[in-house]
Amino acid sequence: MDFSKHKVYLKVKDHSVSGEQFELLMDEELQLLKTHPQPELENLSGYYESDDYISHTDGKRSLFEKLYHTVKQKALRDKIKLVEGFNPKKGKLLDIGAGTGDFLVMAQKSGWEIKGIEPSTKAKGIAQTKGVPFATVLSELEDHSIDVITMWHVLEHVPDVEAQITELKRIVKSDGTIIIAVPNFKSHDAQHYGIFWAAYDVPRHLWHFSKTSIKLLFAKQGMELVKILPMKFDSFYVSLLSEKYKTGKMNFINGFLIGLYSNIKATRNFEYSSHIYVIKRAKNEINSI
Repeated sequence: MDFSKHKVYLKVKDHSVSGEQFELLMDEELQLLKTHPQPELENLSGYYESDDYISHTDGKRSLFEKLYHTVKQKALRDKIKLVEGFNPKKGKLLDIGAGTGDFLVMAQKSGWEIKGIEPSTKAKGIAQTKGVPFATVLSELEDHSIDVITMWHVLEHVPDVEAQITELKRIVKSDGTIIIAVPNFKSHDAQHYGIFWAAYDVPRHLWHFSKTSIKLLFAKQGMELVKILPMKFDSFYVSLLSEKYKTGKMNFINGFLIGLYSNIKATRNFEYSSHIYVIKRAKNEINSI
């Protein structure tokens, strides 16, 4: 994807680590934003070196972290229910960006054969103490070998999205399922907070998706978007963090109200703070295997 001639949608700051400013470039056709400049691969890990990067820790130091992990337990149960709704026979489940492994641990207890991929040494180490097995890279996995692939808030971190989708298509079974969760920059909370919207999270988030961009990017590779689901808790989490970036304080009441209004508005326009996308191989693609 060539973004060299695309217009600047916003200029946003890395609020959590470096304080550097980045541009978000808009591809009008795909309705996709790209963080510019994107850090070189050898420098990218440095932008994750923060004790506040909550998905890489099991910490419960603050009220915010305690609330996060309380909500996380319900979210994990909901994710397992969603996965099994599309693949009730179970089988092999690969979680890319497995973090500290809690989703895979719960999936294993539910009868899935699990495997994770996680670039963070710290998070991976925590997951391995819970018994989670890992692959190092996608290329070591066999063609059409996985029943369900999940990426919970991970695709936005991937340097080459199109190459990633190609690999997902290669390793998922012909009747398998790909489940992607990403923030939605067209949500009300994104519009409300603008440059302070926490889910831009530059430069860790290299891409910023809409419903249109997910549909078109996967369609290019013969994959079909079969269902879109809301992640209603995300509006509250993101709004609270956005309040901190905007005012220097968490402002629980303001954050809660903005998150609530974002969800209410989304019942009409279906632009939630984050969406879950369920993707299958297109029927004509299944027949060609």
